[in-house]
Amino acid sequence: MTSTNAPRPAGAYSQAMVAGGFVFVSGQVPREPSTGIVPDGIEAQTRLVLRNLNALLEAAGASLKDVVRVTAHLADLTMFDEFDRTYSEFFVQPFPTRTTVGSQLRGVLVEVDAIAVLTDTHASEAPLA
Repeated sequence: MTSTNAPRPAGAYSQAMVAGGFVFVSGQVPREPSTGIVPDGIEAQTRLVLRNLNALLEAAGASLKDVVRVTAHLADLTMFDEFDRTYSEFFVQPFPTRTTVGSQLRGVLVEVDAIAVLTDTHASEAPLA
């Protein structure tokens, strides 16, 4: 699946795939899709990552409310509180399950991948194009 409303993949992977009634979204970085600009600060980067993630979910017929699993990668775990506060602006209870890990990221402070359940059980099971 591809969407011009999210950054293009930087390697040999799909932005997202639909399979088994789920949308699997690859790790999204805080890169503005049209310009490639990365904003400063964990809060601005978290907001952009989640907007990019939502753009891919919408292309697959889902949204952030359908997310059941998140993995968040932080370049510095001391930024957890700021990340979590901003993250909670996008998700409501019951929150998706989540693992947050410290990772070596290339030029960004945060990367997030997710799994969402499709409410339309008739969705095709293939990469979205």
